Amino acid sequence: MMFYCVAAVLMSSQVRANTATEPYINTKKPIAAPAGFAGICDRYQWACARDNVMTRAGLDELKLARQVNRTVNLKTRSISDRRQYGDDEVWALPTARGGDCEDFVLLKKMELIRHGVAPGKLLIATVLDRRKASHAVLVLRTDRGDLVLDNVRNQILPWWKTGYSFLRIQNPDAPSKWSAALAGGVFR
Repeated sequence: MMFYCVAAVLMSSQVRANTATEPYINTKKPIAAPAGFAGICDRYQWACARDNVMTRAGLDELKLARQVNRTVNLKTRSISDRRQYGDDEVWALPTARGGDCEDFVLLKKMELIRHGVAPGKLLIATVLDRRKASHAVLVLRTDRGDLVLDNVRNQILPWWKTGYSFLRIQNPDAPSKWSAALAGGVFR
């Protein structure tokens, strides 16, 4: 996971970010996409599809998100890019051998879109976990706030309850572009 380099630069900016009372991850400014994201929009057009219709997150949609999160977490083995590809940063759908956190995110996003969730509600985010290690999660943007689908837990949590430091997130208006988040975790 090479997107950790941006974390030190972003954290040193001393930006005050979201508080736990804000249901959505606010963004600060445009920022470069993570290195591994290059080519994703061409390879997987659904990963950068736009559909910004904010529909109410019904119980069926949340139930579907929980089911997809749990199923992908249980059926996909965790394997590092270094071990699988011989490279530190490869974003792709999981292979038969498995995938790392970005691969889990891509599979969950694809499955939710395939089941009818609007692509503009599904945003990839890069974070620092509680140990300050680089990680990627899928954010489901709902009328209740941003919810996080994660490969380290089956439970879907509001973004601010994850304990993660959100570094950047796909721009919902232009998913091929990214925005700095600087929210939660060390940014509180």
